[in-house]
Amino acid sequence: VQLQASGGGSVQTGGSLRLSCAASGSTLGNYAVGWFRQAPGKELEKIACISSSDGSTDYADSVKGRFTISRDDVKNTVYLQMSSLKPEDTAVYYCEPDCSRVRVRAKGSWGQGTLVTVSS
Repeated sequence: VQLQASGGGSVQTGGSLRLSCAASGSTLGNYAVGWFRQAPGKELEKIACISSSDGSTDYADSVKGRFTISRDDVKNTVYLQMSSLKPEDTAVYYCEPDCSRVRVRAKGSWGQGTLVTVSS
């Protein structure tokens, strides 16, 4: 399966964005999907994951209560609703058909990603 993230942009502190992760080549419902981000000069951070089985979710502490991951298997798409954005959320966001940060980081590249910029 190949995933493409989109929906990034520039917002002010406190604003919201919804990122989309569209799948092609396979049925996304067969995969757990993770959202990751990389800020300039920083390591790849796993921020959210949604399972393939029961739709259970988990979040990094840095985004818990502000971000919501969801999936629409009919549309073959996973979403990341981001609210109460902060400047420290500025990063390139990626989605992967894997929730293991270790495995995803080991890939070395993660598709095109989508840039989110939050200004103060």
